[in-house]
Amino acid sequence: MALSDKEIREIITPLLLSGAKMLDKHCPRCGSPLFELNGKVFCPICEHRKREERVELKSIEESLIGKLRLLANQLPDDIEELKKHLEVMGMIVELLEKYKKMEEIK
Repeated sequence: MALSDKEIREIITPLLLSGAKMLDKHCPRCGSPLFELNGKVFCPICEHRKREERVELKSIEESLIGKLRLLANQLPDDIEELKKHLEVMGMIVELLEKYKKMEEIK
């Protein structure tokens, strides 16, 4: 997803105001100028995208946990329905585990 010029300015301006130094090197991934702050060289655009992805993953994870809690509180008495219910809950748990691994990678 490409960021608009305005969004890029909103990311970079606070860095410049905080004393970060814009370097004459560019990110090999996105082409943005690299910055240095407190001895750390980083790409503000890629860092922003990582934060956005983490927020999105967290939102999805919270939604799945909510659905899992809802299902856990509505367990049916019928054995066949209970099996289906538990199967869906198992799929949600698998998805949560996948999202957790994705968070660890990022």
